[in-house]
Amino acid sequence: MDDEAVIARRREAMTGGTPPGRSRGRLADEVYDTLLGQMMSLRIEPGSRVTIDVLARELGVSQTPIRDALNRMEAEGLVVRVPHAGYRIPPQITRHRFEDMLEVRLLLEPAAARRSAERASSKQVAGMRRMLEDMAELEGGKGPMAYGAFGLRDAAFHDLVALSAENQVIREALARLHTHVHLFRLHRDAQVTHLAMAEHEEVLTAIAARDPDAAAYAMRRHILLSGERFRRLFDEAEAADGMAEKA
Repeated sequence: MDDEAVIARRREAMTGGTPPGRSRGRLADEVYDTLLGQMMSLRIEPGSRVTIDVLARELGVSQTPIRDALNRMEAEGLVVRVPHAGYRIPPQITRHRFEDMLEVRLLLEPAAARRSAERASSKQVAGMRRMLEDMAELEGGKGPMAYGAFGLRDAAFHDLVALSAENQVIREALARLHTHVHLFRLHRDAQVTHLAMAEHEEVLTAIAARDPDAAAYAMRRHILLSGERFRRLFDEAEAADGMAEKA
C-alpha cells in the first residue's frame, strides 16, 4: 500500500470517516505525512537535502502545500532550513537523545493507556483495532517503503491511544517528540515489526477490557522492550566504531 493509502486509512481510523475534498490545509497535511513516511523508510536519508521544486514535481502538487508542510516540519525540528539551498534532513538521533525520549515516554504513555482504558469510546477502540489490522498487513514486509508504512501506522496507533485518553497535553507532548520518526530511521528490521505487533495487541486487549492497570502495564512493558531493541542498535554502532579505531 502506497503512502497516500496509508494516510487515508490513518485519518479514517482517527476520525471515523474520510472527509470530502482536499483543501490547501488538508493537502499540506497529506504532504507532511508522505514526507514522514519517506523519512522513516529512509527513502529520504538523514543529512540529505530536499528542495520545494523537486518535491513538487515528485509528488505532483503545487509548491504551496510543499512549503506549508516543510514550514511545519521545520517548526517541529524534523527538517532544517538551509539559506538559499532548501531544507536538510537532520542526522540520526544520538544515544543521549534516545534515552531522554525513552524516559519521557515512560512517564506519559502508560498514563495515556490507563486513561484510554477508562475513557475510550467503542468507536475509538474499533479505530485502534483497524489500525492494528492495517499494521498486520505489513508485518514482516520487505523493503523500505513497507517498513516506513508500518512506522506510520505504529505512530498512528500510539496517537489513537493518547487521543482516546482525552488529555490533550499528553497527546501534544508525545506528538512533539516524534519518537517513531526518529526510531524507525535507525534501522529496518522485520523483527521489530513482529514484536511490536504482539505488544500492541496486549495494550489494545487491556483497553478494550476496560482494565486501566493492565493497559498501563502493557504500555510500559512495550516501551521498555522497544527501548531495549533500539538500544542494541547503539551498542552495535559503538562497537563497530571501536573496532574501526583499533584497525
